[in-house]
Amino acid sequence: MTKKEVIVREEILGTNKKVAAEIREKLGSAGVLTVNLLSSPGSGKTTLLERIVEALRPDHPLAVIEGDIETERDADRIRRKGVPAWQITTGGACHLEAKMVGKLIPEVPSGTEFLFIENVGNLVCPASYDLGENLRCVLLSAPEGDDKPKKYPKAFAGADCLIITKSDLFPYLPFDQEKAEEEALEINPRLRVFITSALKGKGVAELVEYLIERRAELVGSKRHA
Repeated sequence: MTKKEVIVREEILGTNKKVAAEIREKLGSAGVLTVNLLSSPGSGKTTLLERIVEALRPDHPLAVIEGDIETERDADRIRRKGVPAWQITTGGACHLEAKMVGKLIPEVPSGTEFLFIENVGNLVCPASYDLGENLRCVLLSAPEGDDKPKKYPKAFAGADCLIITKSDLFPYLPFDQEKAEEEALEINPRLRVFITSALKGKGVAELVEYLIERRAELVGSKRHA
């Protein structure tokens, strides 16, 4: 990478950071907890998000921003749950940026408590871009293997929680849960770990309780600011 390329990248990330801070302040002041979901393709983000939606509604209004290279399929799945959802198609870019999210913030309904951003399926590029989230969750599915934390450390280092998905497949795959957790926690000791199966409903209630607690902390901090 040349010096010029480094400077341009620093400028892009600097601008992104500024926009992200503005998003975080605006949504946080409105009592919205923003959650950025990162993972490889096929980890089960959308299916898990559907289960989260079912658990939160109707007591906790929420909205979803979906990121993909093409199609509105994931947003359509969320809309069928009766939740406002917007699809950002990047046309080839491997991640979402704060400016993409920022354009949609005015459309988030008043009274929304949670905004979920399902990032483009990728454990590399999205890790570098703050989207204005309060909470960043990285997903790791059993079929991917237990070695991903050490292979993609930046994604795990910048996360607040690790959600291991498709745990119903543990008996059928050479996935070492303890190894995956240990290596992730070596990279980031503050990670909160959840073991889930969207198919079986395992771990979803605990994850939803955690999200509700984090929003309560956000609202409390704003009241006492």
